Amino acid sequence: MTTIRLTRVGRKKKPFYRVVVTDSRKRRDGGWIESIGYYNPLSNPKVVQIDHVRLDYWKGVGAKMSERVEKLASQGSKA
Repeated sequence: MTTIRLTRVGRKKKPFYRVVVTDSRKRRDGGWIESIGYYNPLSNPKVVQIDHVRLDYWKGVGAKMSERVEKLASQGSKA
């Protein structure tokens, strides 16, 4: 099954996340199919950038979003 979730990049104590489409059986930081955005929790204000066109495409073909990505996507659409 295809999943839309966060993968961590950055270094120790300085997290930066990519919003990626991946196979649900892969590890958190394993390979991914497509990167559709990013999330920077350390900046002020927090930066969430998601390509909603690609997000809608992947949801349309059956990809499931993680709870955190659902939350971030809804925040991004409000701004």
